[in-house]
Amino acid sequence: MEFTGEILSGNFDQLNDTFILQQVKQHTTTSSFNKNQFQMIYEYLNQHTQDSDGQVLSLNDQLLIQLSQEELSLFMNDLDRIRPMFQ
Repeated sequence: MEFTGEILSGNFDQLNDTFILQQVKQHTTTSSFNKNQFQMIYEYLNQHTQDSDGQVLSLNDQLLIQLSQEELSLFMNDLDRIRPMFQ
């Protein structure tokens, strides 16, 4: 199932119950998250949504992506839409 949000896009693999992240902002990646990994990221970012400096994401352990506080809020909105897809 294809997913396109405000900050990220990817594909939810229902057979394997995983989300494959394909793009964050304008940066292309391929990262796969199972339910537990997704939940850990979600909880961490949810606890830090009010950080005035935003957050930095690491894609493929190589590329650092800065998310402003506003972008982090949009990212969390996207995650909120993906979350119910997990069984």
